[in-house]
Amino acid sequence: MFAPSAGYDRALTIFSPDGRLYQVEYAIETVRRGTIAIGIKVNGGVVLAVEERIKKLQSSRLSQKIFQVDDHIGIAAAGYVPDARVMVDSARTLAQNNRLLYDEEVEVETISRKLGDLAQQYTQYAGVRPFGVSLIIAGVDKEAPALYSTDPSGTYLEYNAIAIGGGSDAANEYLEQNYKGDAPFEEAVDLALKCILKVNEGKVDPVNVKVATIDSASRAMKMLSKEEVTAKVENLAKEWQA
Repeated sequence: MFAPSAGYDRALTIFSPDGRLYQVEYAIETVRRGTIAIGIKVNGGVVLAVEERIKKLQSSRLSQKIFQVDDHIGIAAAGYVPDARVMVDSARTLAQNNRLLYDEEVEVETISRKLGDLAQQYTQYAGVRPFGVSLIIAGVDKEAPALYSTDPSGTYLEYNAIAIGGGSDAANEYLEQNYKGDAPFEEAVDLALKCILKVNEGKVDPVNVKVATIDSASRAMKMLSKEEVTAKVENLAKEWQA
């Protein structure tokens, strides 16, 4: 007796009788097995926060899961990080081409749509596999902050706050209960870190946490220093335990 998916999960371009593309679903499962990434948008800007798995002898200086696309756009990834680098390189090329052709910054939605299109292309051709990564694309356009997320199916959606990766269900539930669009910018940073603490039951090594912000005033991406992140995580962890 063969499993219902027998045969249909071996080829990307074949739909199962119940209308499913198993390879795409497997890619989405890869994202769920990755460490968490969070994006939050408030009036003061956008916040990206990720948890990374850093080995004992590995340098923590560079972030594996937060990337800068342009001065005003950043990306956080969850899932198979090498796939994220390929997609980020595509986004950077698009951002630079937009400046050269139109002499203006690319919009966050344009980057999100193009990355969604790229992911979708890899769901319909033989000889390739879907990207095993979901992305949070955050930035501040000329009008206002913007936050989008893509997944391996090619879907892209706009959010006020979103968590992807392992533990994202609990984090998204926490965001639904505590998110306020008019909250001060610093509170958005704390909320993102609280989501990471929530997923890890209050026990997080600050070395494994990276945070990037893009505020509406400067419209420039900034990575929080190791000292800043450590101080915030330790203070919030004490509140959590209390």
